[in-house]
Amino acid sequence: MNSVLNRADLELVVAIRQHGSLAKAAQSLQLAPPVVTKRLSALEAGLGLQLFQRTTRRVSPTTEGHTLCERATQLLRNFCAIEEELREHQSEPSGPVRMVCSFGFGRLWLGPLLAEFQQRYPAVRIELQLSEQLPNLAGEGFDAAIWLWNPPAHIAAEWISRKLVTNQRVLVAAPGYLQRHGTPRTLDELVTHACLVVRENGGDTGQGQHFDQWQLQEGSSRTRHLRVQGPLSSNSGEMVRDWCMAGYGIMLRSLWDIAPQMASGQLVRVLPDCAMHDADIHWLAPYRTQMPWRLRLLQEFLTSRLREEPWKSVNSAEQVAPPSSPPAP
Repeated sequence: MNSVLNRADLELVVAIRQHGSLAKAAQSLQLAPPVVTKRLSALEAGLGLQLFQRTTRRVSPTTEGHTLCERATQLLRNFCAIEEELREHQSEPSGPVRMVCSFGFGRLWLGPLLAEFQQRYPAVRIELQLSEQLPNLAGEGFDAAIWLWNPPAHIAAEWISRKLVTNQRVLVAAPGYLQRHGTPRTLDELVTHACLVVRENGGDTGQGQHFDQWQLQEGSSRTRHLRVQGPLSSNSGEMVRDWCMAGYGIMLRSLWDIAPQMASGQLVRVLPDCAMHDADIHWLAPYRTQMPWRLRLLQEFLTSRLREEPWKSVNSAEQVAPPSSPPAP
């Protein structure tokens, strides 16, 4: 083999396979048909392979030709991606970014960060959609999602998934509730208390997720599965948080969501060594061979800003309920 493939050769074989005709391939490449015929013959001679079968009606790739066309297609995409990246680096990042996020985290944390990013890069236009249902990102035209909870296995396999920050759900209650009912000292005592349940996305899903079953880990111990009970539940996390602050029971909630209330003392942690470790925050995106520069910048910006769990600085004066015994009957 004494021939070296170049980009023009790759474009040639891909065009011939796409159109099934040397004449049509020549037209698409804006070349004279004899030029295409001559270049293909020279390429095959240099490689020592027949790349296409010719008939009077159709030009079809041989096995070797099909292999070359598949690799050529990927290489040409990479060429285009490199050129686009170089063009972007010569100018300010620009273009649209469509994001989706859950309501609570989107409003409290992602929204302000996106506004800050857009001020830094004014030519980037950001659209944020808030939803409690993770959409088909590629099918609905989204560039990425910032999503809580560990993504299901089929999503993690098909999409790009990157954990931005570790998060956990913790047990909290209002001081008034604990004064009236006592502070649980063990997980076994917890199940005797009024627990406030968030039935997000319509409640129990029928897919193994039951919102009144809390999977709590105590320190480095193994996870305990507890079925809790209580007179109040809602599909609104904000409603459950309001009930909790009003003293109606104990709630399991993400740290990012209750940082201000814990800092002010409206809510205090119960069983501070226990937590539910299923609330990590992820960047999800449809798979693509090359991520646009503006998206790479946004991903790195969010990773940098969220890495230190900013809600912890809000919650630096975290209140923890002191151990106590239930009040005398």
